[in-house]
Amino acid sequence: MWIVKPKPNPSAQLKLFCLPFAGGGSVSFRPWSDLVPEQIELIAVEIPGRGRRIGEPLRRRMDYLIPDMAQGLLPELDKPFALFGHSMGTLLAFELAHFLKDHQHPKPLHLFLSGRGAPHIPSRDKPIHRLADDEFIREIKNFNGTPKEVLEHEELMQIVVPILRADFEICETYQFKPKLPLEIPITVFGGLRDSGASREELAAWEKHTSSEFNLRMFPGDHFFLLEHFRVLIESMVRDLYGHFAVIG
Repeated sequence: MWIVKPKPNPSAQLKLFCLPFAGGGSVSFRPWSDLVPEQIELIAVEIPGRGRRIGEPLRRRMDYLIPDMAQGLLPELDKPFALFGHSMGTLLAFELAHFLKDHQHPKPLHLFLSGRGAPHIPSRDKPIHRLADDEFIREIKNFNGTPKEVLEHEELMQIVVPILRADFEICETYQFKPKLPLEIPITVFGGLRDSGASREELAAWEKHTSSEFNLRMFPGDHFFLLEHFRVLIESMVRDLYGHFAVIG
């Protein structure tokens, strides 16, 4: 199953699909479900190799992952919906939105992107997915996204490292292909102390929409959303309420 519904809400008017950051899974978004109003159903996207899909082979290329993801989500695209992604999730959300558009499937009302510069800007980060485990783990620690308790737990790290390595391979082998701008609003979030995604790199997402664009910055580093997720959700909900008049 590609989706996890922490709080199923069949009467909701709109669905918010949340796509994972590297190493993340549906559990990362479980606390969020308590904060969305009854008009919105939060749905976490579970990609293979983690969470409830821990026994499935990990995916390592965007070109293979997106078509499978779209096919898996299609049955759930029966209502107006929006996409949210952080870091790796921004690329997943962006490419998924284009795939749905290109194949005449239902398209999102809104795209929420967080913690990653626009895809046409070359990455400043050195590739790490091929590093030896000790070097790879040392680099991962710099991102502050993996809990200390996990980093210090050898058995857990044996599970986490292959997932992280596969996710970084997805991002580091991703090749942007020029596309026409999406015709939907894009809202971008960033951390003021995120050295990997400057304000200018985040603002460059405006190029990828012919509709409304907003950039909102938060205190914190790359994983600002872990500390400020309540305010982040409030911001998304305000934007989503603007679509309810269109939904009817």
